[in-house]
Amino acid sequence: MSKLISKWNYPTTVRFGAGRIKELPEVLAATGIKRPLFVTDPGLAKLPVVASTLKILDDAKVPYGVFSEVRPNPVESNLTAGIAVFKKGKHDGVIAFGGGSALDLGKLIAFQAGQVRPVWDFEDVDDWWTRANSDAIAPIIAVPTTAGTGSEVGRAGVITNEATHTKKVIFHPKLLPAIVIADPELSVGMPGFITAGTGMDALAHCLEAYCAPGYHPMADGIAVEGVRLVFENLPKAYANGKDLVARAHMMSAAAMGATAFQKGLGAIHSLSHPVGALYDTHHGMTNAVFMPYVLAFNRDPIEERIARLAAYCGIKGGFDGFAKAIIKLRKELKVPHALPGLIKGLDMDKKRKALIADMAVVDPTAGGNPVKLTKKAALTLLENAIAGTI
Repeated sequence: MSKLISKWNYPTTVRFGAGRIKELPEVLAATGIKRPLFVTDPGLAKLPVVASTLKILDDAKVPYGVFSEVRPNPVESNLTAGIAVFKKGKHDGVIAFGGGSALDLGKLIAFQAGQVRPVWDFEDVDDWWTRANSDAIAPIIAVPTTAGTGSEVGRAGVITNEATHTKKVIFHPKLLPAIVIADPELSVGMPGFITAGTGMDALAHCLEAYCAPGYHPMADGIAVEGVRLVFENLPKAYANGKDLVARAHMMSAAAMGATAFQKGLGAIHSLSHPVGALYDTHHGMTNAVFMPYVLAFNRDPIEERIARLAAYCGIKGGFDGFAKAIIKLRKELKVPHALPGLIKGLDMDKKRKALIADMAVVDPTAGGNPVKLTKKAALTLLENAIAGTI
């Protein structure tokens, strides 16, 4: 009997292309949302891209509220505040607008506002999602303005538990937005640091999904093309933020990464999550720092797969050539080679290192790593990333 047994899911309707944000009122009508809460982050809320989007709603005479109390790594207090605004304004849906943080929190507000159990009861563990009242989940429209997390096509949201300083993945099928507007014009004003970090996040998603064990040829195919798109377009988008073609391809790569990683992620993410929770670092940039160290650690079981990936991307030299291409890309994007370049004044004692290693091995993404991530291995990877030794 064949052992090729798996379960596959693919995402939602995506209205892709420059200028499609103008269709927002039509999308609201299609999803039945009459009084949306517009969720974004505080930095984005001050920019013209938000003002112009809200004007579209004003011109269409759509009543809405705005919530922008979103930290770069969203925490429960952000969620509580957002739910309060959602209920007070008698909103019936959410427009999640921005990068991964705003998208995740917007989705979680729509999800959690109608629940009676704490959000931690819906962590992505076993079938905990079945505890939720599905009928009480408000519809979601997602509008990404960065090209990294792919949260717009995901059925989960990430939130940090402030009490334990751990990132938790909350899952429910209805966290998947009803409709996505993927308009690359919205990402034109993205700063270089964010372009690099979010782009490397998309690459991490595609790369780890491709390397994760298990049978999922559709996810593999999407991941491979996503990797190629990042290598070809991220340097262009970073060098010229107004390159709409590069921006569009990166927006595609981000959604592709999040679609592919239903197959699994790995140690890049399981190490990045605790570091981000403890030091409030940019998630994508943290992934970028850890990437070459984890790639080297996983070499034995993935060498042939990476050689095929390298060939598809036009990279010579098999695994070694691909590893060098990662280093070259990071240099082009000014990604710090080691953690001290990312975290100023980093002074990590043995207790803190042990805590990060403990958190990494129990992170939900650790199970998708091609090599079992033990505490010893996590400590070694962390030490390498601090010292800059690959």
